[in-house]
Amino acid sequence: MKIENTKAQMRKGVLEYCILSILKDGEAYTSDILDTLKEAKLLVVEGTIYPLLTRLKNAGLLSYRWEESTGGPPRKYYALTETGTLFLTELNTTWSTLLKAVNRVTSEKTKK
Repeated sequence: MKIENTKAQMRKGVLEYCILSILKDGEAYTSDILDTLKEAKLLVVEGTIYPLLTRLKNAGLLSYRWEESTGGPPRKYYALTETGTLFLTELNTTWSTLLKAVNRVTSEKTKK
């Protein structure tokens, strides 16, 4: 088993949650989302994020609007929908519970 594959799967598992969290404070352009993920050391390429954004939009969690750009093609800005906000609230609770459980399992000595 290759460690890089496992690490990539762990990152992918939380990517949707991270994208929704990035958008909780307002809309963002795709490159802004990518920059935020990269700053957090979640290395994501455009080929990964575009299908994910489309899937989240199709699920009703995101909306988007087009804005004309002075230096190129129009830009698509994404925002959370009301459903997306509720979904994120539920994910926050789930993440907190999961984080506590994982920390407990990985930091405590096994009792026999």
